[in-house]
Amino acid sequence: MLSPNPFSLFCALLLCLPLAIVFTTTSTTTTTFNPNITIPANFDKPNSIVNSTPFSSNNKSRESVTEEALFRVASHAKRKVTWPRKIAFMFMTTTPLPFAPLWESYFNQTPKNLFNIYIHADPTFSYDPPFSGVFSNRLIPSKPTARFSPTLASAARRLLARALIHDRFNYMFVLLSSSCIPLHSFNFTYHTLVNSRKSFIEILDNEVGAYDRWAARGPNAMLPEVKLEDFRIGSQFWALTRKHARLVINDRKLWPKFNVSCVRWDTCYPEENYFPTLLSMWDPKGCVHATLTHVDWTGRHDGHPRTYQASEVCPELIQTLRRDRPRYGNGNGENDGKRRRRDPFLFARKFESDALQPLMSIADGVIFRD
Repeated sequence: MLSPNPFSLFCALLLCLPLAIVFTTTSTTTTTFNPNITIPANFDKPNSIVNSTPFSSNNKSRESVTEEALFRVASHAKRKVTWPRKIAFMFMTTTPLPFAPLWESYFNQTPKNLFNIYIHADPTFSYDPPFSGVFSNRLIPSKPTARFSPTLASAARRLLARALIHDRFNYMFVLLSSSCIPLHSFNFTYHTLVNSRKSFIEILDNEVGAYDRWAARGPNAMLPEVKLEDFRIGSQFWALTRKHARLVINDRKLWPKFNVSCVRWDTCYPEENYFPTLLSMWDPKGCVHATLTHVDWTGRHDGHPRTYQASEVCPELIQTLRRDRPRYGNGNGENDGKRRRRDPFLFARKFESDALQPLMSIADGVIFRD
């Protein structure tokens, strides 16, 4: 047998080096977590309701780093969507979903390849019973949320990022709360949204109290990026196209202005200002300036809309909510100046949790019948 000499050993090492690199890199590049989202290996594992760590000043730096990594990955998500287009239903909650059985019936009407579900659940709250059925394993890594702070808008951005990364077929991204219910069948909702080339987001100009909201972080805190005349108000709940979801994820100019604590909490509603302002400044013609989630603010002055009680639920209520017309930010709901729009409300809020049973009793005969 020939004994190896230094030259042959050197050649063997060179031949093995590329293979070693391949094994090293491929074994550490990705980590998979619920709901089947692939991201870099140095990213955090998914949160669960049991082991989620509440946000604190000690882990604030680490949280900001992982958040930055999340948005960096999401910014490279595929731009265009081919068929079948999907709807990403994004639920933001601090409670077990009270209308889960109603939504279960809603989603069971259709093939599973037409939608995805994502849940952002504040980890400082208890969730018993846990998410089940179509909501099983749909929880994304979540952080605490609170009114009068940027955390609700931050949670919505987090949902968008996860949904963009998770499925390249997600075309329309719908933000919902735990108190929302559907007003139509899935089939009606699906065709309304996936056939639209525009986002549905309420964008209101010259609203009462606009200056106080704009100056909530300080008299000149929004300048120079967001002038008062560019500041907009709108519903917290919207449906964004993939194009606009990517716009939100890639925004590095406006978000830092909204993502700060307010000096006046009673006029601090970033979740109702950031998204309308951003889209109004960057692509107003790409939006229908209205929300498709019905809410009743009549006579309300405490920052909370009307809550429908169980005793009010009946077929007539659903029909009344359907017949109502969205408020369009451009005043008349014109579509390129050619015709007046009359987009249907697809969802409604707020309903008390005790309304589940009366809602279920009219689901098949009224809510899911278009």
